[in-house]
Amino acid sequence: MSKKYRVLISGGGTGGHIFPAIAIANEIIHKYPESVIEFVGANGRMEMDKVPAAGYKIHGLWISGLQRRLTAKNLSLPFKLLASLLKSSWIIKRFKPDFTIGVGGYASGPLNYMASMMGVPVFLQEQNSYPGITNKLLKKYAVKICVAYQQMEQFFPKEKLVLTGNPIRQDLLSKLDNQTSAFEHFSLNPKKKTVLVVGGSLGARTINEAIDENLSRLDDHEVQLLWQTGKNFTDDFGTFDWGTRTAFIQRMDLAYQVADIVVSRAGAMSVSELSALGKATIFVPSPFVSEDHQTKNALNLVNKNAALLCPDKDAKDQLGKLIIDLMKDEAQQNNLKSEILKLGLPHAAKSIVNEIIQGVIK
Repeated sequence: MSKKYRVLISGGGTGGHIFPAIAIANEIIHKYPESVIEFVGANGRMEMDKVPAAGYKIHGLWISGLQRRLTAKNLSLPFKLLASLLKSSWIIKRFKPDFTIGVGGYASGPLNYMASMMGVPVFLQEQNSYPGITNKLLKKYAVKICVAYQQMEQFFPKEKLVLTGNPIRQDLLSKLDNQTSAFEHFSLNPKKKTVLVVGGSLGARTINEAIDENLSRLDDHEVQLLWQTGKNFTDDFGTFDWGTRTAFIQRMDLAYQVADIVVSRAGAMSVSELSALGKATIFVPSPFVSEDHQTKNALNLVNKNAALLCPDKDAKDQLGKLIIDLMKDEAQQNNLKSEILKLGLPHAAKSIVNEIIQGVIK
């Protein structure tokens, strides 16, 4: 008879927290089909929509982060924290989890702290090379901490660390029998080299403006673009007829298949996906994230000759030339693909679940 577990998974706030959490939940259900999983998130955050859409029940906590500037919102934080701790205690008493998993984000703090106080084993998953504050605060309560980067002992107890990688969307790993259909999906020419430009679902202004300013230069070098502008920038740029521009790419599996070069932000999930797929990548890290963690994510690969880096402030001047130079240098493309693939951990969800279950059994 298959084993079954009762599991609470908490955290969210961004897709970088939510989608790994859902991938872990899916793997638990795949391996232990009779298990019961519920989520705990922060009211008003995107997990409250994304998790139910994935088929899981979610509880909302009245919790938010500390504002870094002087603001009246900080005055309510103690009340939010107390309310979230009390509700977390109620959820744990009612659900009776065998263990909890925290993936970072506001809701992960109260839920996993109370789980630890109530004798429930706590496991953490950290996506970035520079951890978020919630996981750093929870480290002493965790049985194991699953990470995506080496040398994380500067942030977490070494004896608790397990290098597993970040769970990625498994559909990205599938291969088409006929790659031509991927080009047809985006109305692209299979005989041309393709540059995939992605800056997140909302878009990245700097990347978009840099591409827009270099359209004529790129056209001169016989490349084609598959350009996701993000929904905030759908009408901001001129027309061009040698590629495809769209607000959002639904079939990222096909987009990665046609891409010879990828230009991307350096969020944890993007880095993990590009590593697992072995893509020649130019990272343009967002400077608007906490602790500049995207730059740290990118440098982890750049320092291993596995990717190229274009600082956000230099993108308008340098990105076009970087793309053209890399496209002309197939030897460098192949080297980047080879080196980044060495860092890919495509089966992270399976590794994380195995580590957690071993920790529970012990």
